[in-house]
Amino acid sequence: MGVLQDIQNDVTSTVRQQWSIVDGQVVPQNENVALAGGAKKIGAVMLYADLADSTKIAMYDKQIAAKLFKAFLATAARVVRMEGGEIRSFDGDRLMAVFVGDYKNTSAVKASLKLKYAFETVVVPKFQSTYLAFQNGTYPLAYSCGIDGGDVLVVRGGIRNNNDLVWVGRAPNVAAKLSTIRESTYRTYITDSVFSMMHDDAKYGGSPRQLMWEQRSWTGGPVPTIYRSNWRWDFT
Repeated sequence: MGVLQDIQNDVTSTVRQQWSIVDGQVVPQNENVALAGGAKKIGAVMLYADLADSTKIAMYDKQIAAKLFKAFLATAARVVRMEGGEIRSFDGDRLMAVFVGDYKNTSAVKASLKLKYAFETVVVPKFQSTYLAFQNGTYPLAYSCGIDGGDVLVVRGGIRNNNDLVWVGRAPNVAAKLSTIRESTYRTYITDSVFSMMHDDAKYGGSPRQLMWEQRSWTGGPVPTIYRSNWRWDFT
């Protein structure tokens, strides 16, 4: 049997397959979702953190880029875990995290604000003091976080022994698109649904307390209204 026949069989069986969807309360692992027709539905908040201008940096120097990617992903992963999130994907210079539970919106937003603090106080100074390219602004050190929430269908995509979880729904797609926005010093972008659900501690900061978020229209985006923030959360 040739590869084309295998592909035809895969597509045919997938189209005909009946889903066995189970409601979940925790972030699933690969082994918790059947490859053939298995699916988990969970209420989740998705966070994507995406490094800016990574292609230019990689073309400039692959080894420096690799160190930057590793430092960024490690920093993001530690902050996500600190706030109770689960990392479910690393893709080059991008991280995808999942938050569940009663405080998932607030936890995801706090993780993003804390990532900004860690990035600006640790990652940026270290790389600027080590590499000239980051000192003169030729290659800016920046990233964005996108956050959205809702019901997500989790399935396994691929073939036997070569598969991974696929996250299907508005939240993962919108969060991923939000993480590609590049606007000055703004690092966190959330949907209005996340903003409405998160605790006031994640909305207001400073002394006297003030709103940390700006509402704006997302022209051409999949949702009309989003919020952005250039605040950071000191967790030292």
